[in-house]
Amino acid sequence: MAEDGLIQLARRVGEVLRAHGLRLVTAESCTGGGIAAAVTEVPGSSAWFDRGVVSYSNASKTEWLDVPVSLLAQYGAVSEAVVAAMTAGALARSSADIALAVSGIAGPEGGTPEKPVGTICLAWQYRNEPASCRTVHFSGERGEVRRATVVASLEGLLERVMSRPRPR
Repeated sequence: MAEDGLIQLARRVGEVLRAHGLRLVTAESCTGGGIAAAVTEVPGSSAWFDRGVVSYSNASKTEWLDVPVSLLAQYGAVSEAVVAAMTAGALARSSADIALAVSGIAGPEGGTPEKPVGTICLAWQYRNEPASCRTVHFSGERGEVRRATVVASLEGLLERVMSRPRPR
């Protein structure tokens, strides 16, 4: 997806969040703030984007998002359990209504047979509801994996928000 396409997607996310009266918080690891950068390219995004946290290290995940050390030890940072904890922590530390989190292995190193390069875990969570998680695999160079993750996270957010009834 070209940058213009990414901005169009972010604009659509903003339109849908606004129409539903929702504010977003992001918790990013492998994208390094790419999701927050995309959504803040949209003029007026402060009406629907509360904040973003880049929690690249495991220490930052525990310190900033209250991800339990035991989850990181048991499942690793690239796991659905950890991204679900990241969304919960982001919601607890913000006034947002919905959170999204990503963690993955963008490469070129860091992959294992169980979690090869391109393995990405994503989570979306409404306040006071359980997280919805998905693990995906992207191919390509580091930048391509990171861009695909930004797109997948925003498309997943759109799916979840659009599937709910609009407030009256």
